[in-house]
Amino acid sequence: MNEFEPKVVGFLCRWCTATAADLAGVTRLEYPPNLRPLRVMCTGSVDPVFVIRALLSGADGVLVGGCHPGDCHYVSGNYKARRRITILKTVLKTFRLGDERVELRWISASEGRKFAETVKEMTKKVKEMGENPLARSWSI
Repeated sequence: MNEFEPKVVGFLCRWCTATAADLAGVTRLEYPPNLRPLRVMCTGSVDPVFVIRALLSGADGVLVGGCHPGDCHYVSGNYKARRRITILKTVLKTFRLGDERVELRWISASEGRKFAETVKEMTKKVKEMGENPLARSWSI
């Protein structure tokens, strides 16, 4: 029997979190290969519909990673992302659709180790939760 390996979709800010991912790779930090990274210009451009679509399409978890508040290259994009993800998690929780499968993290370009640890934590957490029930109940 195959052991469950979660699929985690990552919407990563081009300026910070995606660069931290590159740094983690260059410095040969080990982290699980379960993350499917999608580079976005800013976390403020991540529409909650993208997150829902990822969950409905088979992702077991979604990580949205961006610049620390106040350090956004687009001034207030990370504040917008924080509001959107908070509202999304509230909606998911209200309908019991797995709000714990969505995480928002602030990881700057110099925090390669933090990126690797975040991916490890997210993968472990999602693995403990098991497969995403939304993916099985919907076919897109």
